[in-house]
Amino acid sequence: MSRSERKWDHIRYALETGQKRSTAFDDIQFIHQSLPNINVSDVRLHQKIGELSLSSPIFINAMTGGGGEKTYMLNKQLAIVAKEAGLAMAVGSQMSALKDKSERYTYEVVRKENPSGVLIANLGSEATPEQAKIAVEMIEANALQVHLNVIQELTMPEGDREFSGALKRIEGIVNELSVPVIVKEVGFGMSKETVGLLSSVGVSSVDVGGYGGTNFAEIENKRSDVAQFFFNQWGIPTAISICEAAQASRVPIIGSGGFTSSIDIAKGLALGASATGFAGYFLKILVEEGIDSLNEEISSLHYGLKIIMTALGAKSIRDLQGAPIIISGQMHHWLTQRGIDTKTYSQRQIK
Repeated sequence: MSRSERKWDHIRYALETGQKRSTAFDDIQFIHQSLPNINVSDVRLHQKIGELSLSSPIFINAMTGGGGEKTYMLNKQLAIVAKEAGLAMAVGSQMSALKDKSERYTYEVVRKENPSGVLIANLGSEATPEQAKIAVEMIEANALQVHLNVIQELTMPEGDREFSGALKRIEGIVNELSVPVIVKEVGFGMSKETVGLLSSVGVSSVDVGGYGGTNFAEIENKRSDVAQFFFNQWGIPTAISICEAAQASRVPIIGSGGFTSSIDIAKGLALGASATGFAGYFLKILVEEGIDSLNEEISSLHYGLKIIMTALGAKSIRDLQGAPIIISGQMHHWLTQRGIDTKTYSQRQIK
């Protein structure tokens, strides 16, 4: 099977598999504030992730490219949505375009459609600094996303089986690139130990890519004659992974993996994320209902987030990150066993 065919396989199975909603967000509850003392018009959604200034804490996460005309059209439509909604956008892995220049157009279209937007290039941890520079130049990217997909590769019939030296290669990319480097998991979450290591080599931010969204182990098992089913339930739920990352360092956190609503976004930000990435959820709406429906959904998510922040008395994302929350259930047990004190979340207040 060609790389282009595999790309489309991933999209097809992602739409079929959908979101698992095992994110642990149901274990989080905001403490009600009867006197929030602000108006909806006071709420601002502008946010910064390191050097990147964003008009929204929502962004379109890496999905596709390198799969010929079908992925070209998807990236074109996503770029149009990103421009109209004022969202940052990451493309899927550009390695296919580095190996086959005829696939470059499936990525370059995002900058053509969104000439002044925040765009994020994407490569795997096997990439060299030179390849990273080419990927950034290809779409005139504002940042590079380096994805970690060990479980997907191990489950993939034609996947990699060698992963040594990844941190060293990431450090090399960080040192050579002139744009911020974001390191992202692809659906299995990041532990505090992983985030600590990434922070030590100078990455600009981490995207936890938690368990609960698109499950690439399940997708690869559907493609394989010899399935590794034990990986279908493998990973750190998104909400828990955000907490783990927040404990590790002060590096900005992007939460992704199973976000589908304004309350999910609010909870992710309250746990310590600076932004939230949407991939499979947006892709499904785009493919099944079209651009207008996706634009309407994004507007609804923004409005819902503003309403929630008003109820909590949070005028900014920074305020929301100080909102008191109660953590219970599986998430409480996990964090307690990992030495993370959940009481710190319940005792804080918005200043």
